[in-house]
Amino acid sequence: MLTQKDNKKIRSKLDNIYKISLSKKDIDKFEDEIIQIIKNFNKKNPKRKKNISEKTSLIICYGDSIYSNKKNSISLFRIFFKKKLKNYFNTIHFLPFYPSSSDSGFSVKDHYKIENKLGNWSDIKKISKSNDIMADMVINHSSARGLWFRNFLKNKKPGKNYFLTIDSKFDTSKVIRPRDHKLLKKINIFNKKEYLWRTFSADQLDLNFKNPSVLLRFIKIMINLINHGVTVFRLDAIAYLWKESGTKCINLKQTHEIIKLLRTICNYLNVETIIITETNLPEKENLSYFGENDEANWIYNFSLPPLLIHAFLFENSRYLNQWSKKLPITKNGNSYLNFISSHDGIGIRPTEGIFNKRILVNFLKRLKKNGSKFSYRKVKNKSKKVYEANITVFDALKKSDYDSKGKFFLERYVSAHSIMISFEGIPALYLNSLFGKSNDEAKYIITGNNRDINRYKWNYKNISKKLDDKNSKQSIFYKKISNLLSVRRKQKAFHPNASRHNINLGSKIFSFKRISINKEQTIICITNLSSKTQGAHINKIYHNWNNLIGSKIEIKNKLLILKPFETIWLSNR
Repeated sequence: MLTQKDNKKIRSKLDNIYKISLSKKDIDKFEDEIIQIIKNFNKKNPKRKKNISEKTSLIICYGDSIYSNKKNSISLFRIFFKKKLKNYFNTIHFLPFYPSSSDSGFSVKDHYKIENKLGNWSDIKKISKSNDIMADMVINHSSARGLWFRNFLKNKKPGKNYFLTIDSKFDTSKVIRPRDHKLLKKINIFNKKEYLWRTFSADQLDLNFKNPSVLLRFIKIMINLINHGVTVFRLDAIAYLWKESGTKCINLKQTHEIIKLLRTICNYLNVETIIITETNLPEKENLSYFGENDEANWIYNFSLPPLLIHAFLFENSRYLNQWSKKLPITKNGNSYLNFISSHDGIGIRPTEGIFNKRILVNFLKRLKKNGSKFSYRKVKNKSKKVYEANITVFDALKKSDYDSKGKFFLERYVSAHSIMISFEGIPALYLNSLFGKSNDEAKYIITGNNRDINRYKWNYKNISKKLDDKNSKQSIFYKKISNLLSVRRKQKAFHPNASRHNINLGSKIFSFKRISINKEQTIICITNLSSKTQGAHINKIYHNWNNLIGSKIEIKNKLLILKPFETIWLSNR
């Protein structure tokens, strides 16, 4: 039951977004519609809580990452998940499964349907009965070939005034760009010459959130997703949502207020949900999306992948250590989502303010040697900067200047994942990384799309056969990483909100302490980042502690002996 106080919270968010542009009467109407949506939902749904714990972990995949010609893909994934993944993951992040015209699903044509070849809503609902489902709300833009844009051109609903157009007086000189294509497209509409805004591509047209009908539409889309079993929402490209003349058109106040409104609505729904913001930005900007514990529940730990990969490639913990020491401890209920690899690439913007120019150049050179392509963004002076490195984590870590033949590749790969899995937050594994997939050069040659290098799809029979073969590459990587996840699930000190404290053991080692919320368990995580055996000075009290992921530890001359790229998890219980 919503109280007067609850209504006021909703109203304050709406005022912060629309007070300047809308009349009181229009805001009143908008407020009433939102309150009615909440009431109608709660009438039909009993209260359900979500339990976030050390058992919480995500697998990231497309709806057709596992495919067969005989069965729809999402239904097939459900079978595969039960056989191979359910013991290690409790949440499935299905990347956009809607009908789409480009960008592997991120150019959505219809938010209320599932792509026919993938399945239908009942398939999602079935999976949600035993697992949490995370889905994308592609909220910043929509397809140029969808119903909304067709109706926009006809001034019809739904779609009327849905897309952002500007005139020649709009000042775009300070706009921060994530891409290098032409931002605006001239269009003659209703006898007026205007410009369509296209942050990400010619096929992805930015939506006009100054029109409250657009925001209301996405609130309804969110409700529809919950009704079909989705409880975790990834707000794609959310930082670019609101635009104002003469500004950077990123991270604007209204964007943050819209997230606060969505969070407030979710807080009042009987079904507990999670909002996660996708903000591939420098560290300070990324962290701002926690707000005052009133915006995102989770944020992606975007700085972790480049810093972790850099530490292993250059066998030096300096930058990883400096960053992790400054990383704020999350408040109870909030969490970082940790990952190394994704369907996109390794973000470079999150290293701004961490890597200097020389370090960054050397890092990119090494990634290029390992097979990376690069995607660029435009900057103010019309030059380009690397936005992301497009490479699988398999190839990113395969060789280094210190290990040019890749002798220790497997150890390096597993240890990188061990840090990600044990670090403060929730681990998220991209399916291709779980199987040790290398760059998909064949697909890249066909499409010319850099991101396709890490968007390989697996035939169900083939991958099942490979995982059953203990000597196959896929089976080796799967068993090594799944074992780490299996151990994690049993440790209270790996709860997402268990405290983390850095331990300085020298430049060749990365180490931190995790302490359970009830203070009963402590785990010391220690990783040798070097291709040479290292000795570490550790407190004598740890000498008899249990190594959770290996044999008994070796102490020599009062030093903990670590083999090349070895990881140890020392626990007091």
